[in-house]
Amino acid sequence: MTIAETDAEMLARLRGALTATLQGMQTTVIGQQSAVRLLLLGLISGGHVLLEGPPGVGKTLMVRSLATATGLGFARVQFTPDLMPADITGANVLVPDAEGRNRLEFRPGPIFTQLLLADEINRATPRTQSALLEAMQEGTVTAGGATHQLPKPFFVLATQNPIEMEGTYTLPEAQTDRFLFRIDVAYPDQATLAGILTSTTGATQAVQQQSITPDDILALQQLVRAVPIAPEMVDAIARLVLMTQPDSPIATDEVRRNIRFGLSPRGAQALVMAAKAHAMVEGRNHVSSADVRAVLPAISAHRLQLNFEGRANGIDTSALIAAIFDKTVGKL
Repeated sequence: MTIAETDAEMLARLRGALTATLQGMQTTVIGQQSAVRLLLLGLISGGHVLLEGPPGVGKTLMVRSLATATGLGFARVQFTPDLMPADITGANVLVPDAEGRNRLEFRPGPIFTQLLLADEINRATPRTQSALLEAMQEGTVTAGGATHQLPKPFFVLATQNPIEMEGTYTLPEAQTDRFLFRIDVAYPDQATLAGILTSTTGATQAVQQQSITPDDILALQQLVRAVPIAPEMVDAIARLVLMTQPDSPIATDEVRRNIRFGLSPRGAQALVMAAKAHAMVEGRNHVSSADVRAVLPAISAHRLQLNFEGRANGIDTSALIAAIFDKTVGKL
């Protein structure tokens, strides 16, 4: 079933709930309108999001506001160097039965929730970071030879601090590629900061209200997949992705000189899904080039990696991907 065949009343209700959620969160999380929008796009796309920014810019507030606005079950894990994989996934433990004999029973960890905040994910060791890989990709956790299904929807929001690098472990490419978006959360400007101070240091503060349900989110995730995309758009996106890969025969000279890794097939899938979600939020029943342009920076920020020469030359990857967009999808 395509989105055009969806019940008009249900579609209008879901879009209205999504708009109310967006507006409510933008009121609570002041000055981060773009980040909040991308956060919701990631949720209805069925992906996961990496939030990167210095301390105190509202990353955790953003996640908590999302949990309240959606009614999703919420759990927070503070990643530290001594955190073990079982501290996240859970483990089999010995428990006495009615006859006094011990038996193994699986005790689920905090990952068994709908919205998981992996706070400062780069502070944990690679072994612990990898505990999230199966959960993010398959929606399952395997422990003691048994596979356990995670609740739906399942959404991982990970944060990392790019300033303090001592005692941290950089996420490997295999893990960063599993995040749909990387959202950069920057310091606010003077006017925005003044608004934050006014609204958060007084006697009353804005309270986030629930405006959408988990079932609505599951329905939106299905509707996003039903948003049509023209074959010409798919071909243009495929060409864009190939042009970011330095070993591709159609890569530009600038890409071959400066890029270590380009967008992967998973990155291409993420770009299509995020563009569909953006079209849904914008009230369109098809994907346009404007939808691809809107989500491309957050899709490519953690996937397009410079080599040594590119870093030495100070290459701006956002400008590079924008130029490739203009040669491919931008022509449609």
